[in-house]
Amino acid sequence: MSGNLTLPHFHTALRHVTRATSRRPILRERNVGAGAARAGNHSNNASSSALSKRQFWWRARSAAQPAQPQTPEEDLRLAVGQLDDGKPSKHIAVTIDGNTRTFDTVFLRDSCTCPQCVDPDSKQKLFQTSDIPTDLEGTGRLIEDPEKGKVIEFSWTNDVPSSSPSHRTQHSINWLQRAVNTEIELRAGVRNDERILWDKARITASNKWIDYDTYMSSDTELHTSLAHLHTHGLLFLRNVPDSENSVVEIASRIGNLKDTFYGRTWDVKSKPKAENIAYTPHFLGLHMDLLYTSNPPHLQLLHSLRARAPRGESFFSDSFHAAQRLQKLFPAHFRTLCTFPVTYHYHHENQHYHYTRPTIELHPFSRSTDPTSFSIAHVNYSPPFQAPFEARIGSGTNASLRAYLAAVKQFDALLTDERNLFEYRLEEGECVIFDNRRVLHARRAFDAQAGERWLKGAYVEDDVFFSKLRVLRERFGGEWEAEGVLREAVE
Repeated sequence: MSGNLTLPHFHTALRHVTRATSRRPILRERNVGAGAARAGNHSNNASSSALSKRQFWWRARSAAQPAQPQTPEEDLRLAVGQLDDGKPSKHIAVTIDGNTRTFDTVFLRDSCTCPQCVDPDSKQKLFQTSDIPTDLEGTGRLIEDPEKGKVIEFSWTNDVPSSSPSHRTQHSINWLQRAVNTEIELRAGVRNDERILWDKARITASNKWIDYDTYMSSDTELHTSLAHLHTHGLLFLRNVPDSENSVVEIASRIGNLKDTFYGRTWDVKSKPKAENIAYTPHFLGLHMDLLYTSNPPHLQLLHSLRARAPRGESFFSDSFHAAQRLQKLFPAHFRTLCTFPVTYHYHHENQHYHYTRPTIELHPFSRSTDPTSFSIAHVNYSPPFQAPFEARIGSGTNASLRAYLAAVKQFDALLTDERNLFEYRLEEGECVIFDNRRVLHARRAFDAQAGERWLKGAYVEDDVFFSKLRVLRERFGGEWEAEGVLREAVE
């Protein structure tokens, strides 16, 4: 059995209706494509077929019929209308602006955020999902909360044992609509992603520079800067103080630094018998850092402390742009790079790191291999640190290695195409931050005998970066993103 409740617009009359319906939830056009809409229809039909023949819900009078003037008392009385059916059920159907959606009472109860269920200070849950009775049933009614406005209040017949007899769960209309949108997008495999893919011309025109003092002092500008870093994968700072600690201060505005065997920070200087090619004056080709670890850093920061050696220009390439072009021009090569295992390693006297991953990683729940759908999670490409292939790959008549060779040749050609490379020589007092899981970086050779070249580096993990970005987006934009779904900041 399912109880149905319709939520009206403010200042609209309510009436009781007794017929079944199946309507598609509202889809946000900016987030959901045709595939998601189809998934939404399928989900609704399945929900409707599972309902009992008795369907009850409140619904608002048509906007074409103007509501009669009401006193505040009359409006409140109508908004607190109780279901005539009044019987508890395991599913409650709610109609928001003419669109019906059925919610499982376990979901509604588990999502309760009242002080009995979530500690107001720590924000941590005070009960377990496993505490909810399997035969949980409930009823819902629309009420006017003094602080939250119009909300749905749910009562439970057999609540969580730790809850008081007077416990009620309240959910705002906006929260329920957000839950509907999130479910539809996750089921459809559609990912909201605002990343902007670029070539040389585009990044040259849209590159973002920010003054160090502004970056450090203004949360508004920090929000703008980190949002740009997320969409483009590249951000530059100027007027950075001549201090070895400056890179720590820049990274700490985002969050904790990632400590590795290189240390919390590290120096890029030319030195004899270098254990890393970056510590030589030689040409260093396009690569990503620490792909030989299980969780490579998301952000890399490089602060130029000394730039007195001729040459040594840095250049960058958007691997997602190259992957998009590869999928469009050579779809078979794209599929090969999504599946063929490549091993990276770092093997020295005191360290031995080793990890295998495909060149292109897709989001695990994505239903599309089209990069224009932003299904790519990461690109892994670091030729200087590539380990030998396993013998099984190169033995016998296995054709996969030949397929990989053909695919990686095309991919590298796209990455290194001059039209896709952005080149810039970092001057003293400048710092670059880039997405290490997307933007490849390289360096031209320089003359270490003619002057000093010294960069101070640091890393930041993905969870740290996205946590800060969500906090800022929620504060300044009223929305945030997780698991590829854009969510409104609803209390």
